[in-house]
Amino acid sequence: MNILILGATGFIGSVIAARLVADGHAVTGLGRNPVRARLKQPAIDWRQADLSRMTEADDWDDLLKDQHVVVNCAGTLQDGLSDNLSATQAEAMLALYSAAKGSSRPLIVQISARTTGAAGDLPFLATKRRADEALAASGLPYLILRPALVLGRNAHGGSALLRALAAFPLVLPLVHAESPVETLSVDDVAEAVSRAVSGDISGDIDLAADEVLTLADLVRLHRQWLGLPAARVFPLPRLLAGPVTWLADLSGRLGWRSPLRSTAMTVISEGVRSSKAKSGFATTPAAATLSANPSGVQDLWFARLYLLKPLVISGLSVFWLLSGLIPLLTLEKTSAHFLPFMPQAAAAALTLATCLIDIALGAAVLLRPLAKSALLGMLAVSFAYLAGASLLEPALWLDPLGPLVKVLPSILLTLTALATLDER
Repeated sequence: MNILILGATGFIGSVIAARLVADGHAVTGLGRNPVRARLKQPAIDWRQADLSRMTEADDWDDLLKDQHVVVNCAGTLQDGLSDNLSATQAEAMLALYSAAKGSSRPLIVQISARTTGAAGDLPFLATKRRADEALAASGLPYLILRPALVLGRNAHGGSALLRALAAFPLVLPLVHAESPVETLSVDDVAEAVSRAVSGDISGDIDLAADEVLTLADLVRLHRQWLGLPAARVFPLPRLLAGPVTWLADLSGRLGWRSPLRSTAMTVISEGVRSSKAKSGFATTPAAATLSANPSGVQDLWFARLYLLKPLVISGLSVFWLLSGLIPLLTLEKTSAHFLPFMPQAAAAALTLATCLIDIALGAAVLLRPLAKSALLGMLAVSFAYLAGASLLEPALWLDPLGPLVKVLPSILLTLTALATLDER
């Protein structure tokens, strides 16, 4: 069959795509930036598209041509600089259903979530529910899958946060430590999609293993999986989560997709549970999922670096902002370094220019779409500073706490940020 997968570069979508290719299907993968995916999975026909801009039926006509199945694995947690929740999860899906009814009427497989309960009014779940209801009423053949917390060999979002918390030194600081959580393997989701394509299952199905763990239990399992000694859970009051959630929401507005945003925290506060009786579909418990994929040192590195990454980005931003703002307060004194080589006016102008460049880089690195360019700019400017100062005033190297020596750890931190910048 010809199968179109939306969000095929994601954590769940990439596994489903690989499974359907292995089943012998012709798979077309849709993603915002599939450049790397083409290298990793060359058997898939990759197309670049942004669902938030595909809100009219005409936007789907070419993609749906000759497709027998459409699998929607795309989604976003909250509105942000790079995400439009309503357009991506609701309007684009309604446009897809409308276009599908006018084409070959493909089977639509929707990877959804539990959309009821106290968290059901959140925009994330409300838009999912709107798309689910429209699909069920569309007259198209469909399967709506509602997986619990999905675990796998790779990690993204909530599963990545579990690993980061599990690697915390000495203790495990947890909010909502006793919240109930159901899980399943990402391979179980891929199996369900494969069976839907074969015509074995349809309708509306909850997917979860036949066990209920607490969040603390799940973090302990991941700590054991990472090969770290047991640590005591240190329950944190919900009040302390407020500032962290506020900062995470702010980072979302800047384009960063933190799993600590208010939507995720609200969902975990009431637990991740099935909303109705399960279908009887075989699923894998968390311990079995983890033990089937033994961890390596790369997993430990990832877990330890995950929560350090926002601190590295923030630290670089503060460093560059201050390095630009502080000299502005004493512009005449700072520009004195250039007086042996140029007139006063030129020295002041050059100092002002370098300060503004530093400030611009410090601000730009906080914006996710600009972060990579800003980090590369920091490296270029740092090397330019070192080269220029070494030629014009080499004596600055003799000061162990001077401006040149301080640039070296900044360069290393910038390289670390570049190495950990990718989200998937």
